[in-house]
Amino acid sequence: MRALLSTVTGGPETLVIGELPEPTVAPGTVVVTVKACSINYPDTLMIVDLYQFKPARPFAPGGEIAGVVEAIGEGVSGFTIGDRVIGLCGNGGLTEKVAVAAFNCFKMPDSMSFEDGASLLMTYGTSIHALKDRGFMKEGDSVLVLGGAGGIGISAIELAKAFGGRVVAGVSSEGKAAIAREAGADDVVIYPHQPFDKDQSKAVAEMFKAAAGKDGFNIIYDTVGGDYSEPAVRSIAWEGKFLVVGFPAGIAKLPLNLTLLKSCDICGVFWGAFAARTPQRNHANIAQLFDLYAAGKIKPRISETFNLENAGQAIARLGDRAAIGKLVVQI
Repeated sequence: MRALLSTVTGGPETLVIGELPEPTVAPGTVVVTVKACSINYPDTLMIVDLYQFKPARPFAPGGEIAGVVEAIGEGVSGFTIGDRVIGLCGNGGLTEKVAVAAFNCFKMPDSMSFEDGASLLMTYGTSIHALKDRGFMKEGDSVLVLGGAGGIGISAIELAKAFGGRVVAGVSSEGKAAIAREAGADDVVIYPHQPFDKDQSKAVAEMFKAAAGKDGFNIIYDTVGGDYSEPAVRSIAWEGKFLVVGFPAGIAKLPLNLTLLKSCDICGVFWGAFAARTPQRNHANIAQLFDLYAAGKIKPRISETFNLENAGQAIARLGDRAAIGKLVVQI
C-alpha cells in the first residue's frame, strides 16, 4: 500500500512516497482504511528523531486519522466493519490503511466529516484535559492562550469559552489575531518575535498584564514556550495555573521565585500519557467533545488540505510555525 515514508533522519524534504505492507489485524486492534490524517507537532519531531518515541524506519508519520473500519481483531467489542471512526495511531497515519488499538478508536458522530474527525482528538483532547484535569477551570476564569491561532490554540480558546471563561489570545501577527478573534477570543495580545532581552521581556509582560486586568490570569495555556513563557507567568493570578503544553519556540527557562510570589502552579500537560493511563477518563472527555461539537460550540479550523504526494509540505508548514488552524491530508 502507498505511504509517505521517512527512510532517513531529516526534515520534510527527505520524505518520499513508497510502499508498506498492508497491516494485519491483531488482538485488541482494528484496521482502518484511512480517509484523512491531520498533521501535528510530533510529526515534525519524529522525522528528525527528536520525539520521545522513535519508530523503526521506514515509517510513515501521522498519528491522528479518520476512516472506515475494515477488520476487527480478537477481543474487540463495540465496533463493526464499516464504522466511521477517528483514531490515534502514534505514527503510520499517512498511509492507505493502518492498525489502531481499539481503546484509541472512537466512533464518529454522523454529522462529522472525516477531515473534522482527523482534526479533533490531539488538539481538543489535549485542551479539554489541560483545562479540566490540570487547570481545574471554572466558570468566570480568565485564560491566556499563547499561540492562539494554531490548531491547539484555537481548540483551547473554543473550549475555554464553552466553559464560561474570559479568553485572551497571544499571537504574533494581525492575521493570526483575526483567526483568534473568530475562534471566540475576547481580546488579543500581538507580541513581537523572540529573542527578547530583559527590557523586551518586561515590555511583553506588561502587555499581558494589561490584557489580564488587575487580578491576572487564572490559567495560562502555553503552547509556545521560548522567551514567551516568563512574561506570561508574570501576568498570572494568585494561585493561578500555568499549563505547559508545547515548545515550538524552544524550552523555556523560568525563574522559580515567580511561582513563590504568585503562589502559582506550573502544570505539565501530557495528554497521550493521560489517555493511556486513564482511558475511562479520557473517553469521558472525548464524549464531552462530541456533545460540544454537536452543539456547535467547537469545530476544528482546517486552513489547508493536502494529498499524500504533497503531505511533506504540510509537515514543513507546521514546523516553520506558518500554519493557521489545522492542516489535513486527504488519503
